[in-house]
Amino acid sequence: QVQLVESGGGLVQAGGSLRLSCAASGRPFSNYAMGWFRQAPGKERDFVAAISRSGLIRNYADSVKGRFTISRDNAKNTVYLQMNSLNSEDTAAYYCAADKDSNYSGRDANLYDYWGQGTQVTVSS
Repeated sequence: QVQLVESGGGLVQAGGSLRLSCAASGRPFSNYAMGWFRQAPGKERDFVAAISRSGLIRNYADSVKGRFTISRDNAKNTVYLQMNSLNSEDTAAYYCAADKDSNYSGRDANLYDYWGQGTQVTVSS
């Protein structure tokens, strides 16, 4: 069992930056593949980024590639999402997720076992 708590969301102007954090407690953090997803009002949950247990494998949705960076610090039990050049289409609730069974889980939300409560990101134009 792992508990995930996101933080770092907020209101930012278009073109600005935010860094989201997801702190994990429970089993050793390095045992989990991690991912970030987001959901805008009235829309389905979308994949944003994923990272393997060691951090060597990373992948991004096309819509955020080149602007967002996922990273992890296993010593701090935390995964991060650095978001730059934000635009209104990035407005959503952002969720981190953990998969206990795989080295890397990618964009399939069904593979993830645990989810945080989400943090809201709002980009004003």
